[in-house]
Amino acid sequence: MFDAKKLTEEQVDSIKSWAAEGAQLADIQKRMEDEMEIRLTYMDTRFLVLDLGIELRNLAEEAKQKEAEEAAADPAQAGNADDLTEDDLEILPPTPQGSGAVRVTVDEIARPGVMASGRVTFADGNGGMWYVDEGGRLGIDPDVDGYRPTEADVLAFQRELQATMENR
Repeated sequence: MFDAKKLTEEQVDSIKSWAAEGAQLADIQKRMEDEMEIRLTYMDTRFLVLDLGIELRNLAEEAKQKEAEEAAADPAQAGNADDLTEDDLEILPPTPQGSGAVRVTVDEIARPGVMASGRVTFADGNGGMWYVDEGGRLGIDPDVDGYRPTEADVLAFQRELQATMENR
């Protein structure tokens, strides 16, 4: 077993900064070998991290948690993009195509089981597949599970989709 006391303060600081940047055990193990020429087993790396009192960050989980907190704090995010209907499109005034931060594309051949489909990218960079099912209902299947676009993005999406479909 590796003794943490064999490390210099600089080495300990490096390991702590790697962990703060989101490095996981395998990353720390590899960087210790590459940068410090210290070869450890995965288990020894785990014990070393525990001995040094380092908490590993799960950046993906932190991002999901932050997104959930922002959505809870922003009531505009409470709207459900899956509940859009074709009738919703008809009440919106058209805007010139490409006029907003929301981008819409239409598939040349609709996906199986739907009348029309394509992709949407919202202002914040998130996106997903949109579709109009055989019942005429508009829906969005986001790339990130649980993602809800803002109300402004939903309205911009509807306008862009309407303009795109009129220009076809």
